[in-house]
Amino acid sequence: MARKLPPGAKLVLASHNKGKLREIADLLAPRAVSVVSAGDLGLAEPMEDAPDFAGNARIKALLAAHASGLPALSDDSGFCVAALDGAPGVLSARWAGEAKDFSVAMARVWREVGGADDRRAWFVCVLCLAWPDGHTESFLGRVDGQLVWPPRGTHGFGYDPIFVPAGGMLTFGEIDAAAKHAISHRANAFAQLLASCFG
Repeated sequence: MARKLPPGAKLVLASHNKGKLREIADLLAPRAVSVVSAGDLGLAEPMEDAPDFAGNARIKALLAAHASGLPALSDDSGFCVAALDGAPGVLSARWAGEAKDFSVAMARVWREVGGADDRRAWFVCVLCLAWPDGHTESFLGRVDGQLVWPPRGTHGFGYDPIFVPAGGMLTFGEIDAAAKHAISHRANAFAQLLASCFG
């Protein structure tokens, strides 16, 4: 049975990514928790050297929980392209470089896909909730769709402007936050988290 967060709990969001923090805060808004970011607490960004999303999410959540003495929620997510054997995947943020310039990352995706006919793509999100005693709960969400070019839209963040979810016509960069929250990989993982860990 999953461990529950008590009402009124204070929760550390173990991320320094402003776009992720905004989405996570929005998704948690209906719940009786107060949130503070790892950046606000002056926590360092850990080395994310696990080979998969779940491992990296766990690294971030445990570090923040141990450092703060509070439950911590992390998100490790990425953009995966079938024609690139799932890349950039866990390296999605690194493809944007030190400057976190996702226009550079998106251009690299398109360049490396080249003339490949296969445009399948998907986003993956693993959420990890960790307690200071080392206990963790993890949840995986995924949304499938296709890669498009050129980038479209100014909403969202990261690779959103080059991804159209299955059955849709607009990119994640073109739809508003509420519409994205209804179908995204992060929303999918969040639904599982809320059902399991919030009483």
